[in-house]
Amino acid sequence: MQLAQIRQIEAVGFRAWPASSVHYDGSWAIRMTASHPSKRLNSVNPLDPGDIANMEQRVTRAAQRFRAYGRPPVFRLSPLAPKELDQYLDDLGWARFDESMVMTVDLANVDLSGALDQIPLKDIGRFIDAALQVQGENSALKPGLFEVINAIRPSKGLFVIEEGAVPVSTAICVHDGTLAGLFNIGTAANRRRAGLGRAIIKSALKWAVQHGARRAWLQVEVANTGAIKLYEHMGFNEAYRYAYRQAPDT
Repeated sequence: MQLAQIRQIEAVGFRAWPASSVHYDGSWAIRMTASHPSKRLNSVNPLDPGDIANMEQRVTRAAQRFRAYGRPPVFRLSPLAPKELDQYLDDLGWARFDESMVMTVDLANVDLSGALDQIPLKDIGRFIDAALQVQGENSALKPGLFEVINAIRPSKGLFVIEEGAVPVSTAICVHDGTLAGLFNIGTAANRRRAGLGRAIIKSALKWAVQHGARRAWLQVEVANTGAIKLYEHMGFNEAYRYAYRQAPDT
């Protein structure tokens, strides 16, 4: 994928999952969110492969900023990050973890036949309760997650599949221009491999197409081979990868 296309997806991704504070050091976007521990919301995101001026001092400043904020210093390195920065973090002993891929699909090529015509939830709190239950996450995350979802400015759809009033699958779809991003996709552990993930994604994408989206994208950890297989079966292909780097003394 060309760098211009990667920049577009990265920009859309930042709008779709907004940090509460964004500071720029050159082309490095320093995203910080006190209310939620997500790495994507608390990381340095370099956006220009050629921006390496005063790199050592800038890494030091960024690390100090994160520590003052009570967060571990973390960089998120996509193909927009300078290779020299990646090597410098190697030299400093920063750990590499949670390698992820961004996958995309032309929505004209996705079979949406049989997709449920779901009306997205308007109640953010109800959606979060369902998502935390489905994914088995701590309810203490609710206030921070509410803040993030409430701050999403592009059109968003919050989707839940229930069985007997019990949530079993959730997804968020954010429609921004011609692109639709999928987030927070999850299925209850005891209901996996029952087609629920496919069903909720198809419902979300049908909603996005009805609102004018032509391409969809999502992010998934490389280690999550089951999810990747599902997405590939639905027509998604790898566009690019990114990984996180964390300072060794945290």
